[in-house]
Amino acid sequence: METRVAVLAIIVREGSFVQPLNELLHEYGQYIIGRMGVPYREKGVNIISVALDAPGNVISALSGKIGRLDGITAKTVYAPEGSIGKEENQ
Repeated sequence: METRVAVLAIIVREGSFVQPLNELLHEYGQYIIGRMGVPYREKGVNIISVALDAPGNVISALSGKIGRLDGITAKTVYAPEGSIGKEENQ
């Protein structure tokens, strides 16, 4: 199955909303390349970047589920199609 590379940017407005987010990320863990979270205490938010390599419908499903969580905003950015190739054996 063909996959896409994407970054999911997530802003969590309150710490009480983190548990359902972590459960979703765990559910989709097989597609996650890596993630980074930064607490921005001065503004009271957490900023999370999640790098994914997954079929487009899987990325859309995860993004949609996260976007429906209270107190959380999410946006997905895809790598341009054809910009990421497979390494060739030399």
